[in-house]
Amino acid sequence: MTGRNDEIKKSFIHKILSMRMNGGDEGKVMKNSYDPTEIQVASRIGLLDSMAISHDVQSLRVFTATWNVGGKSPSSDLDLDNLLQVHCQSDIYILGFQEIVPLNAGNVLVIEDNGSAAKWLSLISQSLNKSAKIDYCPLKRTNTYSFERKSSGSSSVFLQRTSLKSASRAFRSESRRRLKSCNCTIIEPERKSYGRDSCFACQKSKSNGFDDPSSSEEDDTIADVRAAPPPGKNQHLRYSLIKSKQMVGIFVTIWVKKELVPYIGHLRTSCISRGILGYLGNKGCISVSMTFKQTSFCFVSSHLASGEKEGDELRRNSDVIEILKSTQFPKICRTPNAKVPDKILDHDRVIWLGDLNYRIALSYYEAKRLLEQNDWDALLNKDQLKIEREAGRVFEGWKEGKIFFPPTYKYSYNSDLYAGDTIKSKSKRRTPAW
Repeated sequence: MTGRNDEIKKSFIHKILSMRMNGGDEGKVMKNSYDPTEIQVASRIGLLDSMAISHDVQSLRVFTATWNVGGKSPSSDLDLDNLLQVHCQSDIYILGFQEIVPLNAGNVLVIEDNGSAAKWLSLISQSLNKSAKIDYCPLKRTNTYSFERKSSGSSSVFLQRTSLKSASRAFRSESRRRLKSCNCTIIEPERKSYGRDSCFACQKSKSNGFDDPSSSEEDDTIADVRAAPPPGKNQHLRYSLIKSKQMVGIFVTIWVKKELVPYIGHLRTSCISRGILGYLGNKGCISVSMTFKQTSFCFVSSHLASGEKEGDELRRNSDVIEILKSTQFPKICRTPNAKVPDKILDHDRVIWLGDLNYRIALSYYEAKRLLEQNDWDALLNKDQLKIEREAGRVFEGWKEGKIFFPPTYKYSYNSDLYAGDTIKSKSKRRTPAW
């Protein structure tokens, strides 16, 4: 993949923003992929408005990363341990990828290739589910970003010519049952008759009686499906895959500690295409909605419009506005008057990640001069996303983690050099950007 060897983990970051929606209060910031954030979640509905610190509030450690892999399938010896910070366990991992397949006509118009997605799942599981004991450690930032493969007696098992649905099953800790569509507590009404056979209803946790495709094991299909491992063979997993979804080159995958899986509910996805002609899937987003206990989460993994001509930032703004407007999650909760969010901004916690494609509004030579001086503040002052947010045209009220690393776009493949340093044609030269 691309990126500086000494800062390669930083090169995975494009943009990650977050928002807490309750009462307009902006929650903790989801920073960079190697800096997990603790998020408070309510254990009962009555706490959602205030999120007050009490014995009923739990801290949840959430790790988020995003990586545009440029259409390159991962090698079997790619080590993700440093990226995922496996030495510091998080409770939930949300990983978004862009261009996991080349954005050619075959993948965009005909049928998407799930092979690379299956390989990424295998590599992620290999890092998260290592057999060695891993100690939980406090939040801290590390300065070691090496992806040189260490010698190991084990190798990844890639699921070639398999469907994403079949591949996903191999990484679920609870292979015998699906995640609950609705895990609300249902209080049944009292019986009207109090005869010999009558009883009073009791509180119980109930799953609805129908299968929602977005909460099933996966809804992607492809020909020539190979059999998944037999049920019960993956109970050793410490992290369970609860969702994997691909739309052409956009791929999102969510992993949760096995003991926390029973608290996940209302798991739904929504895809918005914003690519060629405004409706093809080479650009757009995959949004995942879920509840953890009584707190709702929404994760938006996106790839917005590209281009560095003047005015292209408005196309990116338009993509964001349309995604927020058009994303609608299916109704799957059978609890009367349940406040399960249908729209992105209705959630208690919203995290937006991906290759947002906002550029630095400088010439190549101006940006390169500031880059060589490590003058991040001057570069950030010309960052289109910062400019558009401060002007209130997009992401108003959202927060972004502090940028303390060089621009991550665009390196020549498998090198330490920006692509502009190796390209002679000015028309193809790209100004570095985040």
